[in-house]
Amino acid sequence: MRKRFESQIRLGCLPIQEVEFGAESLKSRDELPPTLMALHHIFMTPDLNERIFWVLEQAIGKDKKATGRTGMDYWHLLVFAIVRHTLGTNWDRLLDMANNHRKLREILGVHQTTKIDEEYIFKYRTMIDNVSLLDEETLLAINQIVVDCGLTLLKKKLSEPLIMQSKTDSYVLETNIHFPTDLNLLWDSVRKCFDIIEKANKSVSLKSWRKVKSIRSKVKTLFRSTSQIVFKGKREEAKKQAAGNYIEEVRKYSKRIVEVEKMLLQSADPKLLLMGIELNTYNKYALKFMDQIERRIIKNETIPSSEKVYSIFEPDTEWITKGKLNKKVELGHLLLITTDQNNLIIDYSIMIDAKDAAQVKPVIERLQNNYSNFNIESMSFDKGFYSKENYEIATAAGIEKVIMPKKGNKNKAEAEREGTKEFRILRNKHSAIESTINMLEHHGLNRCPDKGIENYKRYVGLSVMAVNLHLIGNKLLSLEREKLEKSKSNRLYKRAA
Repeated sequence: MRKRFESQIRLGCLPIQEVEFGAESLKSRDELPPTLMALHHIFMTPDLNERIFWVLEQAIGKDKKATGRTGMDYWHLLVFAIVRHTLGTNWDRLLDMANNHRKLREILGVHQTTKIDEEYIFKYRTMIDNVSLLDEETLLAINQIVVDCGLTLLKKKLSEPLIMQSKTDSYVLETNIHFPTDLNLLWDSVRKCFDIIEKANKSVSLKSWRKVKSIRSKVKTLFRSTSQIVFKGKREEAKKQAAGNYIEEVRKYSKRIVEVEKMLLQSADPKLLLMGIELNTYNKYALKFMDQIERRIIKNETIPSSEKVYSIFEPDTEWITKGKLNKKVELGHLLLITTDQNNLIIDYSIMIDAKDAAQVKPVIERLQNNYSNFNIESMSFDKGFYSKENYEIATAAGIEKVIMPKKGNKNKAEAEREGTKEFRILRNKHSAIESTINMLEHHGLNRCPDKGIENYKRYVGLSVMAVNLHLIGNKLLSLEREKLEKSKSNRLYKRAA
């Protein structure tokens, strides 16, 4: 049974309630101190920690028995997930920090001030397995609680009206893949087949595959020589000849792979059965890419984008060329974010096979549902979101100021609307969202190292939450600095008197 946090403090450990942030932490410009301070604020605020722990319990521990082995505390799970994305780091560095970083261990509630008992040591696999229990829905719910906290904390005055000025934009979050060509994708597919066969050979004797290492080396050499000929501006006939030889060699082994696949799929051993399923998947990819190479290079056909796969490991990856001058190609998915006037990320969405212009209505609906007590005074978009229908949807939703510049020529009414001083001011303010995108990239959302679409969604949710906690922590640090300065000035005043 999991606990929210360890209520019975270990001997010699500093309670989380007594953790203090000294002058050095207040002066630090690193990302970690403000984030740890925001996490400490959540732990110390009963309403916040009650809501967040309840969400975690419903998502992870709802169907679990109240007896049995104790899992990682929800508090430890949350802190590890946030710190990894705050620093944009890997699990190895996080493990080292969890076991050696004093302030982080204080926030976790395991830092020993006196050596009475053995130190609490975290394990690598335990961290990964527990953080992977978080899903997109859970993170959306927790992030909503964090945003509500930030909206209250970042208000300049308590009496300030609940007004929201939102900004929406998208950018590409890349998946962790190499640049795809049909030649190297075919090599990826066939080498994975060879890897599985080599692994299966240790459990089942595959006599015809005793020289699998030599076969792999031979095909790899052929792949490299074919790539040199195809991409180095050789004559068309030479390209067709090289591509034909490459396909013929791989096809010869692909037929032999099918025989191994059938044998493994008939096995009673679950491990061998799983190998057979994987072998079937990668061999199908090999057949697909052989067909595409033949059509593109030998028959000079154009392959429709709907048929293309850009990675056998991340098959959902999209080929994205945003409307920039340099026409840079990016491989991943578009991430849509909406920020408020304080740069908090109040909404986000992963756009799979979708364009910017289709997102205006869903964004407005989500904002109005999640922030019904706020008056959404203005919403700003860039030209990529413009359409006449989108502008009408935004105005019909009761948004007072819709900043949506039109692409192309404007009629008189549109030119007058976009020429007003208020429109220009809000359009200039829209560029502030670029700094939030840059901040996201520094918190790990430049390229996602985690494999699979579900892990991709989790990675996005945790990075968005880390950015929001960083902003909240900056505000908390600034309040602490003000208190420190005020106490210093009071002491100087008393001395002078």
